[in-house]
Amino acid sequence: MTGVPASAARRGAVPKPKAASTVRPVSLWNIANILTMVRLLLVPAFVLLMVADDGHDPAWRSFAWAAFTVAMITDLFDGELARRYDLVTDFGKIADPIADKAIMGAALICLSALSDLPWWVTGVILFRELGITLLRFWVIRHGVIPASRGGKLKTLAQGVAVGMYVLALTGPLATARWWAMAVAVVLTVVTGLDYVRQAVVLRRAGLSAEKATPTSKATPTSSGASARTPSSASSAPAASGRDGAGDGERDGDGDVDNAGPAGNTGNSGSAENAGNKRKAGGEGS
Repeated sequence: MTGVPASAARRGAVPKPKAASTVRPVSLWNIANILTMVRLLLVPAFVLLMVADDGHDPAWRSFAWAAFTVAMITDLFDGELARRYDLVTDFGKIADPIADKAIMGAALICLSALSDLPWWVTGVILFRELGITLLRFWVIRHGVIPASRGGKLKTLAQGVAVGMYVLALTGPLATARWWAMAVAVVLTVVTGLDYVRQAVVLRRAGLSAEKATPTSKATPTSSGASARTPSSASSAPAASGRDGAGDGERDGDGDVDNAGPAGNTGNSGSAENAGNKRKAGGEGS
C-alpha cells in the first residue's frame, strides 16, 4: 500500500508534500530602525542647540542646522532601506512618521518662538501634516493613500526652507529663504487638498465594494424555502468540478470573478482566470 489513490496513480499525478514556508524574522536592531532612532534622538538635541545663547548666536544656529540636516538625510534613507531589504517592522511603521513630524514640528515651533517665522506659517504646515496622518487612519480599512510625487516635492521644499531659516542668514540669502518658504507653503496646501480628494475617493470606492459584496448564497422564497444558486443546484459531478474553483476569486480591485461552467473545464478555466487576476492585481496601492 503506497497511500496514493488509484485514480491519482492512473493519471500519473502523485501529490507531493508541501514545503513548510519559512519567514525570516526581522530584527528590531536593523539599519532602518537605527536611523529612525537617531532621528528621534536628534530632536531634543536640535531644540537645545536652537535655544542656546538666546537662540540668535550664529555658531549655535550652525550646529542646530547640522543636526536638522542629518535628521532630514536619515529620513530619506531609512524608509528606502526598509523596503529594499525587507526590514519593515511594527516599530518602524510607528516610529518613522513620528520622527518625521517631530523634527519638522520642533524646527517650526522654535523658529516661530524666536520670532524668525510667522506663527501662521507654522500653523498651516503642522495642521496639514497632522491632518493627513489622521486622514490615512480614517481610510486605512479601505486601502492606503500612496505618497505622491507632489508630496515628496513638498517634503524637500519644507526641508530646504526650514534649513535656510535655521541658519542665521542676512542680505539676499534672507530674501531667498522667504521665497523658498512661500513655495513650501503653497505645496503644503495643494498636496494636502489632493490627499483629501484621494481619501474621499478611496473611502467611497471601499464602501461601494462592501455593499456590492454578496453576504449569502441563498435567497429566501415566498414559501419559506431557500432558492439555491445555479451552481449549487447543479448535479453531483458538476458540484465536484466546482469545488476547485469556488464561487469566485476576489481580484485586486475588490470585484468578484464568477467561476466558469461546472465540471473540469470550468475548474481549469476559473483557476487560470484567478491566477491571471492575482498577477495583474498587485498590491492595493
